[in-house]
Amino acid sequence: MRSLRRGRRPLLLAAAVVALAALVAPTVLGVFALVTVAEAVIATGLVALAGAVAVLGAAAFLLRRSMREMSQVVKTQTRTVTETLGRDRLETIRALDATRARVNRIQSDALPKLSQRITGAIAKQGRNDYEQQVAWNELSRHLDTAPFMPPLRGWAASPDVLRVLVHHIDHLRPDLVVEFGSGASSVWIGYALRRAGGGRLVAVEHDARYAELSRTLVASHGLDDIVEVRTAPLTGIEPATVTVGDEEVVTADRWYDADVLADLDGIGLVFVDGPPKATGRHARYPALPALMPHCTEDVVFVLDDADRPDERAVGDRWLAEHPELHRTEEHAEKGAHVFSRKGV
Repeated sequence: MRSLRRGRRPLLLAAAVVALAALVAPTVLGVFALVTVAEAVIATGLVALAGAVAVLGAAAFLLRRSMREMSQVVKTQTRTVTETLGRDRLETIRALDATRARVNRIQSDALPKLSQRITGAIAKQGRNDYEQQVAWNELSRHLDTAPFMPPLRGWAASPDVLRVLVHHIDHLRPDLVVEFGSGASSVWIGYALRRAGGGRLVAVEHDARYAELSRTLVASHGLDDIVEVRTAPLTGIEPATVTVGDEEVVTADRWYDADVLADLDGIGLVFVDGPPKATGRHARYPALPALMPHCTEDVVFVLDDADRPDERAVGDRWLAEHPELHRTEEHAEKGAHVFSRKGV
């Protein structure tokens, strides 16, 4: 279209020249009397006709050239659009193929593994639930507890680890049991000591509000003559740097205020279920070195949550620093490691 517009200028110029010649010719010829009026008119008509033919021919030529250019442009644009659509289609096909391949891999590989893991987790949870129910029933019958006991598991100790504690209370008949952490487990241990015929429990709790709730719970079961809940806020201690495997670990810089433990002596059983994990690395380590000098020869330490790597590392440190100790790993939902002196 641009070439057509460009070709219009010479066409108009040629037309103007022809028109001018057609107008001037009769006058010029008549002035010089070279032709008659009729001949002049005929000559003018022929010139005009020839000019018109010339103009039409030029216009046809320009139109044809413009059409060729337009056709070429259309072909070029069509080819570009076709190639672009082809590339987009190819990329779309490739993307769909890649997606289809990923879906196939998920169906053939990931889904069966995920299904297997889910099935395994459900089966494991079912076994745990059954074992905890069995342990709960055994504890209730053995201890002759009240009909409505505080719930276990979750933040509280699980029935299976309490079964371990009750077994050692029945065997050791300790005069004094120390528990780090308080709550539902304090009530169950209180019932175990009452059944054993003596002994008392000192439960050490860092949270003052929770300690008060534990005291209320103990009193509601009539065990406040056996169970004492002491509030011992977490206070600053000197952290240590220890090597665990290939890792350098900086231990927790807080532990229970040791002043609340100063009057304890003759400890026969220690249940280590605190401080909470958020206190820091190896937060439960200080329990054994702090209490060991105040324990009986046949003392037993029970470390809860021993399936956690941090608690296992705590037990490793205890054994390394006290070679007279022996560790027994009890089967429990959260893991329970029992430490006692060898040969006792």
